[in-house]
Amino acid sequence: MSRAADRFRRFLLPGLAFKAVIIGGGYATGREIAQFFLPAGPWGGLAAMALAMAIWSLVAAATFRLAHAIGARDYRHFFEALLGRGWVLFEITYAVFIVLILAVFGAAAGAIAAATLGVPAILGTLALMFAIVACVAFGNRGVERVFLWVSILLYATYAVFFVLILSGTGQGIANAFGDASAPSGNWASGGVIYAGYNIIGAVIVLPVTRHFRKGSDAVVAGLLAGPLAMIPALIFFLAMTAFMPGIADAVLPSDYMLTRLGHPAFHLLFQFMIFTALLESGTGAVHAVNERIARTGAVLGPWLRACTALAVLAPCMLIADRVGLVTLIASGYSALAWALIALYVAPLLFVVLLRRRPATPLEIAQ
Repeated sequence: MSRAADRFRRFLLPGLAFKAVIIGGGYATGREIAQFFLPAGPWGGLAAMALAMAIWSLVAAATFRLAHAIGARDYRHFFEALLGRGWVLFEITYAVFIVLILAVFGAAAGAIAAATLGVPAILGTLALMFAIVACVAFGNRGVERVFLWVSILLYATYAVFFVLILSGTGQGIANAFGDASAPSGNWASGGVIYAGYNIIGAVIVLPVTRHFRKGSDAVVAGLLAGPLAMIPALIFFLAMTAFMPGIADAVLPSDYMLTRLGHPAFHLLFQFMIFTALLESGTGAVHAVNERIARTGAVLGPWLRACTALAVLAPCMLIADRVGLVTLIASGYSALAWALIALYVAPLLFVVLLRRRPATPLEIAQ
């Protein structure tokens, strides 16, 4: 392995995997950004995003460092060490998380298919479901390839999007910030909630931390995770300020902006990029379930991994078809955020600040 490839796997891959898990249906389409950042206005939204990014970096660095120290490479063993017998509470919360986010991904894929191709939404949902099944069937290496290539497509597409936004609505962005007041109101709450329900991604991506050689690798990778995950959202938010207030109620803010910008070929490319973002996010979430099962000693070949993924995905996607994207995001994410802060972030920071080392999974078993 080349030195560059080794550094990529140690320092950048965990952050790209973290971005892959959280970017999902609401982030990539702009729906989450409209829900949690736009209400605070341009400056308040930026402040909330900076707060969320700082929380991500801090918690990811602490999570990766602790997981490396105790040898945890899946969420169950991590929480057995962190919470003791209370790990079951996290297992329940994670089950709720999986249902919610996969339902959001399915609803987003359906909305994109309906808006872009004019086909029934269920076809987009089913296409995403079977694509995730195909990706997770091949284990860690296959999933890491998905994270890499989709990340390249995603960052390149967002770069072009930013150029088009500046050339088409740059003055609108400047006017939005020029006319806005300083951060006020409850902007911090939006940042904390957004960071809170997404920070679970740091635990979901523990399988890719197998490349760390020492504790400092884990800390650097964690600190980089926040900016790597937030940069596309920042670009999206800046663009959205030019279309306030009408964009706030759009089911697909991305489609709302791209339709008004023109460029139909890029519009199709962007929607395809969102679909691939949904694919990598769903792949990361379902792969974590497979790895959790594999750590119990079960032998999971490609077919068994695929069948497990299908069993997880099918009921969640049916929820998506029934409920819809906006309702899922508005109703479920805030409660999930506070549950994860209580069960994950608070105990983790308590351990880090007091420099107490939890028992390793082996020590617990003994």
